[in-house]
Amino acid sequence: MSHTEQHMTAEETIQSRRSVRQFQPGVSIPEAELNEILSLAASAPSSWNLQHWRFLVVTEQANKERLLPITYNQKQTVDASVVVVVLGDLQANLVAPTVYGQATEQIRDLMLGQINSAYENNPVLARDEAIRNASLAAMQLMLAAKAKGYDTVPMGGYDRDALIKELNIPDRYVPVMVIPIGKAAVPGRPTDRLPLEQQVIRESF
Repeated sequence: MSHTEQHMTAEETIQSRRSVRQFQPGVSIPEAELNEILSLAASAPSSWNLQHWRFLVVTEQANKERLLPITYNQKQTVDASVVVVVLGDLQANLVAPTVYGQATEQIRDLMLGQINSAYENNPVLARDEAIRNASLAAMQLMLAAKAKGYDTVPMGGYDRDALIKELNIPDRYVPVMVIPIGKAAVPGRPTDRLPLEQQVIRESF
């Protein structure tokens, strides 16, 4: 890793992140470094601090090969060092007692009451929260990887049902996106952006 990559500012990390689809095969990310990236990703904010994301981490080459047809033969799936399947927890309310385990009884009861009442008989909210919060962690994962000198691409192009079956993903979790991580073989190209005035609405429509 270069000196520059170790000391990129947040602004430089954001500006230098590009979606990379061609990775150098055979590059491995040291376990400690991968755990640092995942820990940074897991520091993302979440509704009620329920941390709705789960990272299904695929590093074995044979398992990446199994994912190749599921991702419609996109070669980054097998050439990247790691493939992270970001999942959203549809039953995130079940972790609330652990999350609020150190809180006072009054705060714990208040929060658990709020959370369980929001989730009760509300699969739309559960799904929205799972995807919304896991997406925050997914973005943070890509920025953390870039800050450590690695490249990524967020993939929505995969066979959802086949992915669930192949990786034995329980019903509790919804696949949000697939993110290969590795060293770029070809730099990601800059993409055109809409002018800011087309993206920003001030005060009201």
